[in-house]
Amino acid sequence: MTCAGRLLLFFLVVFAARLSLSETTISDDGDHQIYIVYLGHLPSSDVSESEDGVSAIEFAHHDLLNQVLDDSSSASDRILRSYKRSLNGFAARLTEQEAHELSSMDGVVSVFQSRTYELLTTRSWDFLGLPQTPPRELPLQGDVIVGMLDTGIYPNSPSFSDDGFGPPPSKWKGVCKNFTCNNKIIGARAYREGSTEGLSPLDDEGHGSHTASTVAGRAVSNVSLDGLDAGVARGAVPGARLAIYKVCWNESGCLEVDMLAAFDDAIADGVDVISFSIGSSEPFQYFRDAAAIGSFHGMRRGVLTSTSAGNSGLSGGHVCNVAPWLLSVAASSIDRRFIDTLVLGNGETIVGTSINVFPTLINATLAFPPGGSCDPDNLGGGLYRGKIVLCLSQNNLGRNGPVLAGAAGIILVTRAPDVAFELPLPGLTVTQDKFDQIKVYVNSTSNPVGTIERTETTGNPQAPVVASFSSPGPNMITPGILKPDLSAPGIDIIASWSPLASPKVPYNIISGTSMACPHASGAAAYVKSFHHDWSPAMIMSALITTVTPMNTPGNSNTTAFKYGAGQLNPVKANNPGLVYDASESDYVAMLCAQGYNATQLALITGSNTTVCPNGSMFGSPSDLNYPTMAARVEPGKNFTVSFPRTATNVGAASEAYDVKVIIPIEAAKDILIHVSPSKLEFSAENQKISFTVTVSGVPPSDGQVHSAAIVWYNNEHEVRSPVVVYTEVDW
Repeated sequence: MTCAGRLLLFFLVVFAARLSLSETTISDDGDHQIYIVYLGHLPSSDVSESEDGVSAIEFAHHDLLNQVLDDSSSASDRILRSYKRSLNGFAARLTEQEAHELSSMDGVVSVFQSRTYELLTTRSWDFLGLPQTPPRELPLQGDVIVGMLDTGIYPNSPSFSDDGFGPPPSKWKGVCKNFTCNNKIIGARAYREGSTEGLSPLDDEGHGSHTASTVAGRAVSNVSLDGLDAGVARGAVPGARLAIYKVCWNESGCLEVDMLAAFDDAIADGVDVISFSIGSSEPFQYFRDAAAIGSFHGMRRGVLTSTSAGNSGLSGGHVCNVAPWLLSVAASSIDRRFIDTLVLGNGETIVGTSINVFPTLINATLAFPPGGSCDPDNLGGGLYRGKIVLCLSQNNLGRNGPVLAGAAGIILVTRAPDVAFELPLPGLTVTQDKFDQIKVYVNSTSNPVGTIERTETTGNPQAPVVASFSSPGPNMITPGILKPDLSAPGIDIIASWSPLASPKVPYNIISGTSMACPHASGAAAYVKSFHHDWSPAMIMSALITTVTPMNTPGNSNTTAFKYGAGQLNPVKANNPGLVYDASESDYVAMLCAQGYNATQLALITGSNTTVCPNGSMFGSPSDLNYPTMAARVEPGKNFTVSFPRTATNVGAASEAYDVKVIIPIEAAKDILIHVSPSKLEFSAENQKISFTVTVSGVPPSDGQVHSAAIVWYNNEHEVRSPVVVYTEVDW
């Protein structure tokens, strides 16, 4: 893919479906469902955690459940949550028989299947723990300006109302071209193939309005998609200002010439944060890449750029936007998901995903075209009219073919079973094994029929889990810098939409790292609203070191290369305790170690004093004062690598931190981590103290990763830095 061929990270545009007001149950694959086992009063025994992190109450829960499980599974695999602070009980995945056995045991009050009610919020910011901004704090955010490089904006959405807003900050130097701004949207420009003449920043695709409202949309009540996902839609910083730079168009995509022009304008206009939900299927060398160039110059002026990690999630090394001076964001799930069901004529129920706006389709004939191709040419002759067509096709023709053939419904194979798809007919997407199960039924009877139900909303207790489509590392440009940096909600996110786009709705649900990026952009703006003097590196560090570590149940191969440091936690990021700062000179030194020469860097920095002497201040790019630590080592050869770091105290004047090293069991036999000094004692605000992390041991096997972490902690703060070691393999 050429630089000019970059694609806007649209992943899926999904229609709404009406959610019944009746209760629905949370379903799970196979015979297991999620049940709550209620045990009543919390006993007075010790509930403190033991050395292995499990309390006496949790031990009792495990012991109870193990009594009804066979040897093929254990309570630790089944229990999702122990209730141990105000009441006594647990939630677990159980068969109907196991639930029945538990219900008859001594000490059990009741066992009942977990249900999901109509949602009362759009969830993503609530899931991240960021409360709605109190009215008194809105003016605090009013000095923060977020630049959106996207498809424009639809200003008439209530998400972009300027009620109660004063004039733009005095630092603002932007303009509104062919667009009527207000005190919320304070700037708007459009670019196309290098031109700005006669172009409107009005959003006719929806994506730009969606990302902008995720960052800084006003709180809007009673928002839903045809009743689905009802609640309050809001951004992270509803009091912040928006500056719009339309660089993406339906016909021509997003051209680098326009993106770099937008960076150039946005920085000069006076934005504080740039949100850039644009990327490619692979990374490019930094100074052959508009995003890396633009964000480098933004960094020099104190502007943080937040970007998407990419949607090429199947194989390693495809994470894009990997420059160390910008934030690269992976997509992950929240505690809500959409499901659809197909009930076969033999009574079997197949669970898949989509957002279904259509009435229930009852007992329609199932048909499998030759080869599973649903291209229009394969569905002629009226043979599929009124039937549910089973399609192996993944392209747009495969989706439109059944519509043109007059089909009543559609079943598609998906590579992303964690995402709800928009379909043009009643239908659902299923994994290959479930598709094969449907085919077995079709071939077993002369009259195969199925009923497609409407969309239901369920809980997702495993969240956050990284999205299947999210592009993984390692960083192919600078192997010593971990990318992506962190994860944020990017699956089935509802936000403002342009009615000029399809579907014609005011709020829509879409998925992609395009949706994860504005969550991080909003969190960065939130931190900036409290810390106006912090550098981009300080804000990035605050976001990265305060994340919630992510688990990946059932997928031991998912590592920090997929989710970075972990799940975004905006509230903790506002008060991180320590940060890892870096200035332009630090990035230049890293580039020297990367192999860039003094002549190149002098041109980039505009300074004739820029030099890259032999024996640069950096031994390798991983010496950059980055909040994460990564090293690529030679396979089959014992290694020792060191990471020099400097922590800046942004907490109380007098603070002391101890260090703990976290090495998972599977890596502990192979690596050793030493931190020197092991205690940091600060006596002043903004004081800096240096330390070194030394990692030694045996390289992981091909394709595997040694993941660990160091955590500086005291009674108030935990500052966590992932440590990743991997071998040179063909990713």
